[in-house]
Amino acid sequence: MSSAWGRNAGDGHATAVLVTRRNLRQFAVAVPDATEIVRVELAERSYVIRIGTETLCEAGRFIAEIGKVTHALLIVDANVANTHGEVVARSLSAGGTRVDVFEVPAGETSKSVAQLSRLWDAAIEAGGDRQSLVVAVGGGVVGDLAGFVAASFTRGVRFLQVPTTLLAQVDSSVGGKVGINLAGGKNLVGAFWQPVGVLIDTATLDTLPEREYRSGLAEVVKYGVILDADFFAYLEANVAGLLARDNAVMRHIIARSCQLKAQVVENDERETTGLRAVLNYGHTFCHAIETAGGYGALLHGEAVSIGMICASRLAERLGRVDAALTERQRSLLDRLGLPTELPEIPAEELLALMSRDKKVEHGRLRFVLPTRLGHVELVGDVPPDDVRAVLTD
Repeated sequence: MSSAWGRNAGDGHATAVLVTRRNLRQFAVAVPDATEIVRVELAERSYVIRIGTETLCEAGRFIAEIGKVTHALLIVDANVANTHGEVVARSLSAGGTRVDVFEVPAGETSKSVAQLSRLWDAAIEAGGDRQSLVVAVGGGVVGDLAGFVAASFTRGVRFLQVPTTLLAQVDSSVGGKVGINLAGGKNLVGAFWQPVGVLIDTATLDTLPEREYRSGLAEVVKYGVILDADFFAYLEANVAGLLARDNAVMRHIIARSCQLKAQVVENDERETTGLRAVLNYGHTFCHAIETAGGYGALLHGEAVSIGMICASRLAERLGRVDAALTERQRSLLDRLGLPTELPEIPAEELLALMSRDKKVEHGRLRFVLPTRLGHVELVGDVPPDDVRAVLTD
């Protein structure tokens, strides 16, 4: 489905403006006190993440601070097309931007070659060109898919992330990883394509179904385990606020999660040094579980929750941590209503899927494993028998 808001503005040509450090400082001065600003410093690809409450209607002003836009290709999750998608579209069109809207069916199966091809064709029919801006409104699926459209259409156009799920707000909208799934594995085709900005409105979380909201909390817990023991303790102490979706708590945990991810991305944008791999804690198990289940049985965050416990148990077997660390993670995840037990999937099937993981090196399994709370390492050549034991115990 495609629809359009707005009108043609000016001469139909947009001017690309690089987000410099000076621009970032100017933008930060203009935002309300209740808004958190996180900077991702990547030279000419730098951008800001704006985190506030009831700020979705300011999308037009947000993008105007970054660069002139006369045409936007807004790709939106069908579940929020008539709510959040319309708010963003109207905000953009109010500033003179012509907006073409394309709905994507909800769910992981939309990260497909078929949807990608459909959106390429739709962009051409809408008169898209190198001056167009792709805007993603929805969760991680839409962000990954729309981002790959932006990275590949006319060899690359600007891209704005407007994540409306917690999981997307704290993880997939930040860092520039975009792509689609194949039958043989998750995220096997994609690119590194940084957005020009990320606009996060905590009020969008009020419309999330409970299961999807809790799914996003798994990625928040992950940041505490891998990078910040104090943040993990904050989560333990604020479970009530997390479950109530308290706006002040949400702004804090989203900002801290984005800060932590930004620090990693700034030092290893394209995963060339191995540092960025720490963000994949639990994900080798997670992706195998998701693939075996056909991308539908578990939500991504649910699979991350299970994967983290598996990774911690593997670290136990290798003598890297004690059982108390695993139990502390399990306890917090349980309190947040997240699963921690493996579904009934044959261990050999999961092992075969793990062998296709992007972290595999020369056929040898590698995992991100903790050494203590707040610190993990990429461990190579893990014996398959130890992995098998974790999957069958």
